[in-house]
Amino acid sequence: MSGFDAWFEGRMAAHRFKVEQIPFSGLDKWGFLPDTGNLGHATGRFFTIEGISVETNYGEIPKWNQPIINQPEIGLLGFATKRINGVLHFLMQAKMEPGNLHYIQLAPTLQATKSNYTRVHEGKSPPFLEYFHDNTHRHVLVDVLQSEQGGRFLRKRNRNIIVEVPADENLGENPDYIWLTLGQVGQLLQRDNVINMDARTVLSCIAFAPIDGRATPTPHALNSMDQILSWFTEMKCTYELNVQAVALNEAIPWQKDDYRIAHPSGNFFEVIAMRIEADNREVASWTQPLIKPCREGLIAFITKEIQGEPHFLIQAKVEAGNFDIVEMAPTVQCLTGDYRKAPESDRPPFVEYALNARKSQILVDSMQSEEGGRFFREENRNLILKAGTDFPDQVPKNYLWISYSQLKKLIRYNNIVNIQARGLLSSIPPPQAL
Repeated sequence: MSGFDAWFEGRMAAHRFKVEQIPFSGLDKWGFLPDTGNLGHATGRFFTIEGISVETNYGEIPKWNQPIINQPEIGLLGFATKRINGVLHFLMQAKMEPGNLHYIQLAPTLQATKSNYTRVHEGKSPPFLEYFHDNTHRHVLVDVLQSEQGGRFLRKRNRNIIVEVPADENLGENPDYIWLTLGQVGQLLQRDNVINMDARTVLSCIAFAPIDGRATPTPHALNSMDQILSWFTEMKCTYELNVQAVALNEAIPWQKDDYRIAHPSGNFFEVIAMRIEADNREVASWTQPLIKPCREGLIAFITKEIQGEPHFLIQAKVEAGNFDIVEMAPTVQCLTGDYRKAPESDRPPFVEYALNARKSQILVDSMQSEEGGRFFREENRNLILKAGTDFPDQVPKNYLWISYSQLKKLIRYNNIVNIQARGLLSSIPPPQAL
C-alpha cells in the first residue's frame, strides 16, 4: 500500500483547509427562526436543527426531548467501478469534510445531498454525477435506500448505489480520485479513520454470495429467514415510538448560549457553529452547524460459529429518528451518555463483555468516524469479537443470532440493518475468513 500512502499524503499536502468554531451569530445564511428557535438555512434547503419530544416503552428512559437533524432529502452515495486487468476496482475520492478528524478521508465516487447536486449552494456540480442518473452509462450492481443515524437524524435515508462502467471507458483524470480493488479497500478498513462512513455503508451492501431472494434458510443458519422476519415484526409490534415536533427553544432541558446547544448533564452531544475553508470543494468557503459528540462511543458485534457458519448477535434497537420504530443494530451500540461511569447494572447488555474481551477474541478493533459533513470529529471504537465459552446461552428478547449470509441478504432491503451495523460489517471479509 506504499503507493496509496504516498498518494494520500500528497492529497493532504495539495490542499488548504481551515475549520474553526464560531458563535451562532457568525453563521452566514443560517439563523434561528423567531417563532421556534429552530436552526435553518435561508433557502429552506440543506437541513434544519429542530426539537423533538420522544415517548417509548423501549429502554430505561420513557420520555425525553432532544435536538435532531431534519434533512428530508434523499442523498446519493455512489461508487463507480470498472474492471482493470480483469479485476473490479472502485473509484474513491479523497474528500474533505469539515468534521473529519484529519480533514480528508476516502469517500465514495459521489457523495452528495440533493441540495448539493442540484447546486443550491450556487457552486460547482459534483464530479461523476451523470453516472448515477443516466442509465445508458451504467450497469447497476447495488441500488438500495439505507437509513442514517437514528439518534441524530429524523428518518433520514440515502440512496446507496454501485454501478459498473465499461472497462474501456475513460472517466478522466482527477488527482483527488484513485482506483482501488476491494482487497485494498479491505486493508484500509483496518486502519483508523481512513475510509469514511458513507463509503462503509455502500461497501456493506456488496453481496459476496448469491442472493436468490427466497425466504428460505441458509444451509446452516440457526434461524430461518421466516423466523428472523417474524421476530423482527414482533419487535416492531412490541415497542412503541411516538415522536412529536417541538420548538427547539422549548426542548427542555437543553440549553443554548452563544456557542452551543447542549444538555446540562454534559452528556450526549452539542450543536455548534463552524466556519470552513476548503479549496477542493464545490464552494471554497461556507459556514454551517455541526453536531459535536461529548465523547467517543462503542460499537461491537459479538460473533459465534453455530452449525459451522458465523453468526452475529443482533439487537432490535429503537432510536428516535428511525423510519419504522426498530432497526437491527450491533450487539453493543453506545453513542450517547457516558456508559463508562454508569453502574454496571445500568449499562446496556454485553458492554462489559465487549470492554473486557481477551485479545484472542478480537477479530476487528479500529476507530472509525461518523460522517464529517454533519458531525464534528465523532469517532467510535469498532469491535468484532468471538464469543468465548463463558458467553451466556440466553439473550434478551430483543436479541437474535443471525448468520453472516442472512445479514448480507437483509442489507439489500430498506430500513432493516442500521448504519452502525452496516459499517461494522463492511470491515470484515467474506465468512470463510472469519
